[in-house]
Amino acid sequence: MNYLSAENLAKSFGDKWLFRNVTFGMSRGDKVAIVGANGTGKSTLLSILSGQMPPDEGIVSIRKDISVGFLDQQPELDNSLSVIEVVLTGDNPALTAIRQYEKALLSDNPDALDRAMQQMDTLQAWDYETQMKQILGQLGIHDVAQPVSTLSGGQRKRVAMAQVLIENPDLLIMDEPTNHLDLETIEWLENYLSTNNSTLLLVSHDRYFLDRVCNQIVELDQQTLFSYKGNYAYFLEKKAERQAVFAAEVDKAKNLFRRELDWMRRQPKARGTKAQYRVDAFEEVKDKAHQRLNNDQLELNIRTQRLGSKIIELENVSKRFGDNVLLDHFTYTFRRNDRIGVIGKNGMGKTTLLNMITGELRPDSGKVVTGGTVKIGYYTQSDLVIPDNQRVIDVVQEVAEVIKLGTGETVTISQFLQHFLFDRAKQYDYVHKLSGGEKRRLQLLLVLVQNPNFLILDEPTNDLDITTLNVLEEFLLNFPGCILLVSHDRYFMDRLVDHTFVFEGNGKVADFPGNYTDYRERKASQPADRKPAEKPKAISPASVPESKPVSGTETKRKLSFKEQREYEALEKEIEELEQRKSRLLDQLNSGDGNHEDLTAWAREIEQIDQQISEKSDRWLELADYI
Repeated sequence: MNYLSAENLAKSFGDKWLFRNVTFGMSRGDKVAIVGANGTGKSTLLSILSGQMPPDEGIVSIRKDISVGFLDQQPELDNSLSVIEVVLTGDNPALTAIRQYEKALLSDNPDALDRAMQQMDTLQAWDYETQMKQILGQLGIHDVAQPVSTLSGGQRKRVAMAQVLIENPDLLIMDEPTNHLDLETIEWLENYLSTNNSTLLLVSHDRYFLDRVCNQIVELDQQTLFSYKGNYAYFLEKKAERQAVFAAEVDKAKNLFRRELDWMRRQPKARGTKAQYRVDAFEEVKDKAHQRLNNDQLELNIRTQRLGSKIIELENVSKRFGDNVLLDHFTYTFRRNDRIGVIGKNGMGKTTLLNMITGELRPDSGKVVTGGTVKIGYYTQSDLVIPDNQRVIDVVQEVAEVIKLGTGETVTISQFLQHFLFDRAKQYDYVHKLSGGEKRRLQLLLVLVQNPNFLILDEPTNDLDITTLNVLEEFLLNFPGCILLVSHDRYFMDRLVDHTFVFEGNGKVADFPGNYTDYRERKASQPADRKPAEKPKAISPASVPESKPVSGTETKRKLSFKEQREYEALEKEIEELEQRKSRLLDQLNSGDGNHEDLTAWAREIEQIDQQISEKSDRWLELADYI
């Protein structure tokens, strides 16, 4: 059964076409995701398909007897209403019955209440009300009497999501549904949508979410839609094949174009004296040969200042707002190459911790000590605040005129912007013309051009396209400094962090030795009635891996998960170093090589001996706890 169809859609802004001649269709049960680079028009296409915006060309048809729900990326809610009034504004008959019942409860009219209860019975709305409360609870909406005008942006998104989910439409259209949700809520939403019978159309950059929820991926690229029947992993495989075929076709067209161009030049200039069919074919080959291959990549290779021995020390830091305790005597000493993920429900204090580390917020007690060599780069959730009349290149040049790369090479701001996929035309666009994702990319660039050696990233994946995320991950994997990361993107978190701060509530924070998936698997394997004392310990000086028992009577501790992995890796590393040393000794004893070779081999042997000594000492230290 066909639910939605679109034929020959086109949309432009000014002289720029986002897409043209786009044809698209959905049937009952389809769960489709639209992906693509920032600025290609994904959100615009979603708005057109949902009827929120008219196309410049083409038509959209939606089956008349189905209901449609739309969740905007930045929903607009009536500030004069309360949360419950917004949630119950749908046209669903069950919602109408619930509204009448809630109204009758507040009245002194027994007859009205009786009629409302009968209507609830007739429509089986009691189950509907139970489901409504469950959805509100899972989305963290507890104060349903709260005025909408007092909600934050993230809370407004949750209320809008609750509204469309409670309506339970036949066709559900959602723009970036996982933004502003904590990890547990995302997993609940993922399970809800994957098991729900509704037909789904969404835009999202959450790769785990796409892989587990969707059965069709549609990519918007070069003003055209490419459809793939399968989940996100299948899409990646088939997209790579498509790009390889396309590159081969363009390369073939370029070779043919050179031959045909030579023919065109050698023939008489008057077009009428040439074979017209060959002239027409030449124009087609010319267009094909000049198609642009999408080989742009972000080369985020920034020179950073070396960190000293003292980085950042948090000593018994506490913070509360009223009766809400966010941090209670939190202690941690950052070390070189720390890569820490921060997880926990919204409102537990994750951003508060980041703000205290950067000095934007003072702790109620305790202290934050920052080393003299530390240069913090802080990427926040706040939107980029820039005057509308500023151009992209001017914004960056206010921070730096040139950029020094890790290779020692110096590049201009214009060259660096191109690495961030801002072509020369886009560099001179006004900032207000950028898409949400392009503004986020610019904001990230402004942090990195300052050459930080301690990166603090608060939800950096919001609004970034998947291509940008992939390259950002590669940069962060090779980043030589410390990283402190808050993100709801589980794939992003899993690739980058080696241990996590888990906000458990009431100011308690646990240091878990592993990434997010490690934490979830460990948590799932624990018995439901496990005692609190057996949970991961709150961070304290004794939880730092190098620490040892403070007294001889204390029970001998065991290796943490992270230390066990380090212990196993050291065995392999020492063995490899020994093998390398043996090969070098054989080369020295063979008599081959000139004087420079012999000197280089001897120097490398000396370095390997030093490494073996250091790693052996650490291996013996860890072996004491086996």
